[in-house]
Amino acid sequence: MTEYAFKKTGRELSNWGRWGDDDEKGTLNFVTPKTVKEALTAVRTGQRYELSIPVGASGPQNGWMRRINPVHTMTVTPHDFTAAEGLFTAPEGLVVSDDFISMPLQSGTQLDGLTHVGYDGAFYNGVPADAVTPAGGAARNAIDATLPGFAGRGVLLDVAALDGGEWLAGGRSVTVADLERAEEAAGVRLGTGDALLVRTGWLRKGLTEGWKGWLHEEPGLDPECAAWIHDRELAMVACDNWGVEVQPADDGLIPLHAVLIRDMGMMLGEMWQLDDLAAACRADGAWDFFLTATALRITGGVGSPVSPVAIR
Repeated sequence: MTEYAFKKTGRELSNWGRWGDDDEKGTLNFVTPKTVKEALTAVRTGQRYELSIPVGASGPQNGWMRRINPVHTMTVTPHDFTAAEGLFTAPEGLVVSDDFISMPLQSGTQLDGLTHVGYDGAFYNGVPADAVTPAGGAARNAIDATLPGFAGRGVLLDVAALDGGEWLAGGRSVTVADLERAEEAAGVRLGTGDALLVRTGWLRKGLTEGWKGWLHEEPGLDPECAAWIHDRELAMVACDNWGVEVQPADDGLIPLHAVLIRDMGMMLGEMWQLDDLAAACRADGAWDFFLTATALRITGGVGSPVSPVAIR
């Protein structure tokens, strides 16, 4: 096995066994009734902000990792529905429509589960790679094991705004110094059980200029941020780029994913729409809020679409 530098970091920051050998929630264990109750003090105006992008054909996917944009199909329209279905007699004038969607679970605003990334034959807490099978998906560390998901204090750090532009350049590393500079500018400090939201502006770039080349690179968290995230005992990290960490990476394909997901047991949020929330935070100077982010109850899933909501 190649000994990448991130593996040494992963051993140093490992949470394996911290919450028991059978744990499947990882850093969500930092979320407690106490942290949830305390997070309610971050609700000041009652305004709600939905943090997802549209689920549909306009998304950024191009076939990489076998991901396509969602395909939405109508199965019944008002003109199709008749009493000939044989289930019941429709009252005169009744109209009905029905539909379904086919999509990769990580094609848009999403959560990475704890069997999304591993290395050296193992996922978080020593779950073997063989626990994920074609027929059953993830037998352990599945996305439904993270329910009821995250609810608590979220903090937005707008690194793009600190650099004075609409978005950071592709390949720009967001360092610990950047995070702490953004904390100081916002007058906040992240701590145990919090969710860190980082705005790079990269999603805005895709929505503004189009998706061509958008998946080829991105600004994002530097691998050095893993120790800072571990020390702060954060429950979750989410960004407005497609993969949280800076790309291209120097130490393997996705070194920060490997450490945060596999070693620390942390779900990651990707492609979160943070522009509206950032504008509201900037207007009144309050950068923390109550946040909910819950995966779909997908049996054996390794990731999930999500519609996060921030309440300020």
